[in-house]
Amino acid sequence: MGELDGRVACITGGTRGIGRATAEAFLREGAQVVINGRSAEKGEQALAEMNGGDNVHFIAGDVMQREDCEALVQGTVDRYGKIDILFANAGGASNHAPVAQLTDEAMQDSLVWNFWHTFWTMRAALNHMIPQESGRIICNSSVEGKMGKPALSIYVVAKHAINGLVKSAAQEVGTLGITVNAVCPGAIETDVMMAEGPGAAESMGMTYEELLAMFSEESAIKRLNEVEDVAEVNVLLASAAGAGITGSLISIDGGTSPY
Repeated sequence: MGELDGRVACITGGTRGIGRATAEAFLREGAQVVINGRSAEKGEQALAEMNGGDNVHFIAGDVMQREDCEALVQGTVDRYGKIDILFANAGGASNHAPVAQLTDEAMQDSLVWNFWHTFWTMRAALNHMIPQESGRIICNSSVEGKMGKPALSIYVVAKHAINGLVKSAAQEVGTLGITVNAVCPGAIETDVMMAEGPGAAESMGMTYEELLAMFSEESAIKRLNEVEDVAEVNVLLASAAGAGITGSLISIDGGTSPY
């Protein structure tokens, strides 16, 4: 018996990184899982590698479009009959700069990619979970949702916004058997980190390698975290054992955040 037998999960940005590790962990625990991504090719590759048969399904879509977010949640219900777990995982940020040089477009893109996609999928999922009086919503925040770094404000702001949404939503549905939490990972060298990290490092006046070293040195464990660290916490939050955890901002950052 798995911890998530009979449950249906939906994961944004599920073909790689933290989303992919979480999808594999949910499958292992008996859930049926829908993963999302922009690339149908990467989706098909992920399905083949995961080898989950009929228990895993891919829906292509761009989370920066509200219609795609809503279609993903509805597509999960259409495929498996319900939605029990949402992991709003996708996110990132491009075109980092100090606030004095920051463009409107960079801030807006980060808010849409991180915060708005989380809101759109959460709202859609809640409209299925509230009638069934059960559900688990997990949002991928960040250690930067509890801290701040120079030249990374577009990411810091968006992750702080996610944390506020989690706190408020948890209060609204707390008596309905629905939990709403955020996981706050430290630096993990995912595909998104490798793609966007060099630009972030440049805006901070350092190399990508120096950026990774800085993240490691800030932590108690003196290394980066792994995607599996987050996936296992997500299993707990999605399971019956997580019923008493809601409105929480759970650090998975090797001891970096001060709270």
